[in-house]
Amino acid sequence: MNKLYQVKINGALEQSVSDEEINALDIIKTSDLKYHILQDGKSYSAEITDSTFHEKAYKVKINNTTYNININNDLDQLIIDLGFEIGNFKMVDKITAPMPGLILEINVKIGDEVKENDALLILEAMKMENVISSPRDGIIKSISAKKGDAVDKNQLLIEFE
Repeated sequence: MNKLYQVKINGALEQSVSDEEINALDIIKTSDLKYHILQDGKSYSAEITDSTFHEKAYKVKINNTTYNININNDLDQLIIDLGFEIGNFKMVDKITAPMPGLILEINVKIGDEVKENDALLILEAMKMENVISSPRDGIIKSISAKKGDAVDKNQLLIEFE
């Protein structure tokens, strides 16, 4: 079965590319991220200068011109149409209280760099201590609560830059 990929170039030009077309390319890998391509009798030098795997986004330099390229297959398009995230990439910019409770401890301060799953704070609710962890890597922009504060459900606690 011939798969189709939707390729978006520089955020505007969209092109469908099939497995058949990709396999027909005359391409030679010249080093780790560099390639030599022959297409319709013309020679091209290509280099992948940056990539974001979870977003399927790439910066490719072809004969000294850089292109921003995004690639989606049929499954990616279906996931987007259904309103879900692709991959594990998360852009959460704030943490809110998941339930009413009491702030027992805050483990970060403004400007701290945190990694995904780092403990940000401890919220006591229904006589249980709940560790609120970072949903992503980031930098703490603001902290809207302090140790000892009683907080309501959905109250803003921490914002990321």
